[in-house]
Order: sequence, then C-alpha cells, then structure tokens
Amino acid sequence: MAPSLHPLIDNGITKGDPAFSGGTLRCRCSSDQVVVSLKSNVAHNHACGCSKCWKPAGALFSVVGVLPRENVKVEANESKLHVVDSSAVIQRNACKECGAHLFGRIEREHPFHGLDFVHVELSDQKGWQEPQFAGFVSSIIEQGSNPEGMDAIREKFKSVGLQTYDVLSPPLMDLISTFTAKKAGVKFSKI
Repeated sequence: MAPSLHPLIDNGITKGDPAFSGGTLRCRCSSDQVVVSLKSNVAHNHACGCSKCWKPAGALFSVVGVLPRENVKVEANESKLHVVDSSAVIQRNACKECGAHLFGRIEREHPFHGLDFVHVELSDQKGWQEPQFAGFVSSIIEQGSNPEGMDAIREKFKSVGLQTYDVLSPPLMDLISTFTAKKAGVKFSKI
C-alpha cells in the first residue's frame, strides 16, 4: 500500500471556491473543542514536508495555507492552546489535549510577518483553496522516509497536478528574497 501524502491529496484534489469567505477550525477533541474563526479564505495552500508542521496520523505531509493574522480569532477554549516550540519562527498554537495545530503565528521580523498559518482540514466547511504545490518535499527523508521512495512520492504529487519543491514555490521564494533585499537596502535594477 502506498504511503498517504495527506487525506486532502490522496484521492485527488477538490477545487476550492475563489468566492469562499472563511469558516471555522476545530481541534480534534471530542468535547470542549478549541474553535478558531477565519474571516477569509487561505492563500498559498500547500503540502508541506517539514518536521514542524502538524500532520494527520499516517500522513507524510501537512496541508497548510496562510491568511492575514487579523482574520484569525480564537472563539472558544483558548486556554487549551499552547505554543509547541517557542524557539521556532512560526509559533504553532496547538491544542494541549489532541495535539492539532490551530494556527501558527510569526511574532518577529520576517517576510511572512502578519500572516497566520492554518490547516483547513480542521474545518467542515467546503470551499477552502485547494493545495497549490508541495514544499520541503525532501524533508520527509529527515523524518525517516526512505530516500529510494522519493521518485514515487514526487510522481504521486505530479499525478494530482502538484509541482514539488524542496523549498517553497517560486512566488513565495521571491517574496522572501525581496524582503531580504529591501532590508539590506538593495536598489533594484530595471529588467
């Protein structure tokens, strides 16, 4: 049996609704769930192979998107949240009981400061932006995936229409480089 990339990808990708205006995330506890409202759809939704992102049981990748932090609000049981790793750039707020990551926030100077990272599979609403690409694909090797299986992993992503990267997508890498250049005072030339 082939390994699960992620439940939102394994059986084909469901197209999102560009007019979708947000919804609610809930942790996986059977009672007293942490509830987070999102007042917009996500952008740059993608499969992520890094070791820090929350993944459903049995999945090799997470699926994570971003939205402006002002569009994220904890509605219930905020006291159950804790930051998983306070030294990480993304402060991942997870439920202390079930372990689901409800949102990740960047609190320091960073190209993505002002954006929160969320897992839309924690919502039962339909319309969220579908995964757009797969990032940090090689990182699953560091977590124990056999390097000999990487061609098959990349082929599986390709079969559902997702480009794979060992970093982020080119537009996101351009944003990081632009932030870094501006911070260093680089003057851009005309192309």
